[in-house]
Amino acid sequence: MKRRQFIQQSALGTVGLAVAGAAISCNEQNLNKEMSIPQKETLKKSGPIAICTWGFVDANKTAGQFLDAGKPALDAVIAGVQVEEDDIRNTTVGKGGAPDRSGEVTLDACVMNPDGDCGAVVYVKDYAHVAQLARIVMEETPHVMLAGEGAEELAERYGFKKDTLLTEQSEKAYKEWLKSPKYKPIINIENHDTIGLLAIDKFGDIAGACTTSGLSYKMKGRVGDSAIIGSGLFLDNEIGGAVATGMGEEIMKTVGSFLIVELMRQGKTPQEACDEAVKRVIERNPNYKNFQVAYIALDKQGNTGGACIHKGFTYEKYENEENTRVQPSHILND
Repeated sequence: MKRRQFIQQSALGTVGLAVAGAAISCNEQNLNKEMSIPQKETLKKSGPIAICTWGFVDANKTAGQFLDAGKPALDAVIAGVQVEEDDIRNTTVGKGGAPDRSGEVTLDACVMNPDGDCGAVVYVKDYAHVAQLARIVMEETPHVMLAGEGAEELAERYGFKKDTLLTEQSEKAYKEWLKSPKYKPIINIENHDTIGLLAIDKFGDIAGACTTSGLSYKMKGRVGDSAIIGSGLFLDNEIGGAVATGMGEEIMKTVGSFLIVELMRQGKTPQEACDEAVKRVIERNPNYKNFQVAYIALDKQGNTGGACIHKGFTYEKYENEENTRVQPSHILND
């Protein structure tokens, strides 16, 4: 059932939402002296480009090849992240993800299309392809986010394959963790490596997807930034897009991806906007040396940027049929 039919049959009224604008402060302090900032990229014409967090080479290449074949950006980003959702060697996304403290693997994801529509799912237990499920929420329901059993019922209705997400490897690691259960973030692992992927297709349209199994051994019911529109992912097809990875609680406190897009709207490059978003995090948290936060961004012209707190985060960029690894700017060198 299409969204319009669903709305008509349910006789839902429309509701206008107004978002109050706020001036964005730019307190530079002494951080510019510490940050290693790459040279600005010159403006260029946008074309098929895909970027993703971390070293997910195959995922980003898959998205790029979809773009090269003329597929829409939304198809490309979902196909890309699905590579990691299916890879049981990846213990941070999809099948094979690390469980929560009760031993259950739960997944979160969101997507956005060039029209500004979005969909998200959280706390999904039995289905690996949660980015595609988020698309179903966006396109086939009147809602933006579904959680737990509601999302799983939708997956079953649309023929998604039910699967056991906890693999033998993840279960073994979980049992080992139970011997001395505690949680401490590991820099550049953060007990998870979310994949966020942005793409511009040959028509110049931008789409994005973000998917994760979240923090390893998180409290039952915990949801991080990855499925939260404006935190883990945000885009405006007239401006650009951004995705986040790292400590989700800190990313949500500054609504980082939305902040980056708004900074680009005000004239900053993707690199400058990512740098500012990272500064916002560390200015507000004296313990910033104990966790990682990273962002990547893409503007309408095809320029890209990335920034993080700790050196070690990288992102992949696919352009002109070639995938390259990019070292973003960083605050700390450890």
